[in-house]
Amino acid sequence: MSDYHNVQEVKAIDPAIAAPFRCILILRRKHTKTAKNGNPFLSIELGDSGGSFTANCFSDSAIFKAIEKMDEGSILRVAGKTEYYNDRFSPRLQSAEQIDLDEAEAEGVAGELVETPPETEETLWQTLQDAVAVIQHPQLKETVERVLEEVGDHFRVCPAAISMHHAYRNGLLEHTVHMLQAARALLPVYPQVDPDLALAGIVLHDIGKLEEYEGDFAVKTSRIGTLQGHVVIGFRVARKAALLSKLNPDLTERLEHIILSHQGEKEWGAAAMAATPEAVFVSMVDNLDAKMGMVQRVLRNAPEGDTFSDFLPGLQTRVLLTQPDKS
Repeated sequence: MSDYHNVQEVKAIDPAIAAPFRCILILRRKHTKTAKNGNPFLSIELGDSGGSFTANCFSDSAIFKAIEKMDEGSILRVAGKTEYYNDRFSPRLQSAEQIDLDEAEAEGVAGELVETPPETEETLWQTLQDAVAVIQHPQLKETVERVLEEVGDHFRVCPAAISMHHAYRNGLLEHTVHMLQAARALLPVYPQVDPDLALAGIVLHDIGKLEEYEGDFAVKTSRIGTLQGHVVIGFRVARKAALLSKLNPDLTERLEHIILSHQGEKEWGAAAMAATPEAVFVSMVDNLDAKMGMVQRVLRNAPEGDTFSDFLPGLQTRVLLTQPDKS
């Protein structure tokens, strides 16, 4: 049995006790901030497959000097004591050292470091393939298959975001599959939406994220992601595949429009407002699954006994964690 706690175990410790703990975790985020007294401090996020927590490291501490030199994505052995600030878990870290993956494996925790969806990668990929097989229009189907043939391996593992929703390994695949499942259930309700275009648009709507993000244990925005963003990148990927598949100009334009408008609002990153039945449909299904993905993740990672989650920026609230009383 490992001598180390995972994130869920640390968060489950009685809040009334300042208990010591040791963990092996991924340094997911590191930001330098300035305190009210003008001194710098580090705000860091540490996590494993079961969740994450944030902690502050102040400039007069040895741990500040240690973590300041470490890159995001590093594997850390940390020790500290559990503390809470304004009812939020905010542990006091006392030591940190960087280790490699071999040492994490030797400690028996390597398999617990990377968060993944509840469904296996193979199951999700097969569900996506089944949905693509439903597309009837030959050139539209070929367009989607051409993209997947080129980027499939990367698609299977890429996260869907850096922090907001499905922000973990296989997250983009999970998000896309759940959108496809929701869409196939809803399409009979909206006969004005062309099923082929909707399904193709869902598969390709976030395809630009494969170039927008980079990194293994910690994901960050790439150079092209900063300069262009996944909407523009995805537009280019879809257009190239459509031209090679000889998709007609009308369907090409409509498919591109789904990608350009799927963010829903221009302030959220959309290049255009959704102006076709399929684009409106895809943007709404995207928003639905993004928000429900946040709910699903917080529910499965919640420490036992908690009533509310931490504040979720994507939902602008905390989530009630208890089941409905149906007695």
